[in-house]
Amino acid sequence: MKKIVSLALALCMVLALVVIANKPAAAAEETVLKLWCIATESDANRPAYLQAIADYEAANPGIKIELEAFENESYKTKIKAAMMGGDTEDLPDIFFSWSAMLSTTTYEGKHFGVPTTFNIVALYANMDLLAEVGYDHVPETYEELTACCDALLAKGIIPFGCAGKETWCVTEYLEPIIIKTIGYEALNKIFAGEATWNDPDIAGAVTTFQEMINKGYFDPAGAALGNDETKANFLAGKTAFYQNGSWNTGEVANASFKSGVGLFPVMNADRSSYYQTIGGPSDVLAVCATSKNVDAAAKAAVELGKEICHYNYLNAVGMPAWIPYYDTSSLSPLMVDIAGLVGKCEGLVLFGDTAMAADPAQTYLSYVALVYGGEIDGPGFVAGLTNDLG
Repeated sequence: MKKIVSLALALCMVLALVVIANKPAAAAEETVLKLWCIATESDANRPAYLQAIADYEAANPGIKIELEAFENESYKTKIKAAMMGGDTEDLPDIFFSWSAMLSTTTYEGKHFGVPTTFNIVALYANMDLLAEVGYDHVPETYEELTACCDALLAKGIIPFGCAGKETWCVTEYLEPIIIKTIGYEALNKIFAGEATWNDPDIAGAVTTFQEMINKGYFDPAGAALGNDETKANFLAGKTAFYQNGSWNTGEVANASFKSGVGLFPVMNADRSSYYQTIGGPSDVLAVCATSKNVDAAAKAAVELGKEICHYNYLNAVGMPAWIPYYDTSSLSPLMVDIAGLVGKCEGLVLFGDTAMAADPAQTYLSYVALVYGGEIDGPGFVAGLTNDLG
């Protein structure tokens, strides 16, 4: 629901779109456009990609979109290597990237990005399991959340699952705790490199996260699991909560149990509020400057971006980054609930490893992994990042 690619990706896209303005229209002929993305068979975005591609090909005879999908982490390595390798024959015409809000898709004051969806970190709950310990709603305060977790543990129910094998999943727990401790303005400045990590309240947020782990609130097997396995455990009723991107809404809504959704509760009311959260328009389609069909690729990227957004919203895989121009009466009630949360948002902070530049993001993720593994504590997290990133 993340950016490790370098600024070269953004420049690649920008150069392509600048070139478009100076090229004559391409002649109508059979054109194959290669599209790289992370919408693998198991990815919730795949149906939207397939439907958007089918619609585009039907409306544009002579254009063929050749989809190649890669697993999230391997894609980060592949796209970096391809962009830096110099062999233009291996490059796609259109590629998926993670956008740092508008910054990596803005050139000379103009926005060139093609967003596909908008997501937040949501706290999903199995309301059937919560009902077993007397809760008919998703806990809204930290005291209520910990009391609920204690009651779940007493009945032999694991509260949370977290995929330790994929550090971005760990950030889906840590970052909501941090934003609810120091507030969205402070965290935005830190991710943007405009403020230091040297904040004792951040150390306190990390301590809170580790206390939750030490209390047994997290599945101990989670450290060795990937996100697909962790999510499958939640959907199978093995854990009571799952905190991750709202792109999971369709799968959660289709689970066999009654589901609910909320946001992580406030930790420090002096600096934050309930309706501050992690999220934003993080996913984009970009055009490679070396494409032999750059005109067609740019036009396709825009239309595919809008249609992927369209189908993802109807499939409850993410909220629209484009204004809906279609009937939304069939929306999942769970997606309606999430849209309601977003409508009340008082501040958003884009996912940390997406908001930050590539190298700082890698450093940040390495410290997050150490936190989850118990290798450093809160003060160590703050000291390390302050020393390495400022």
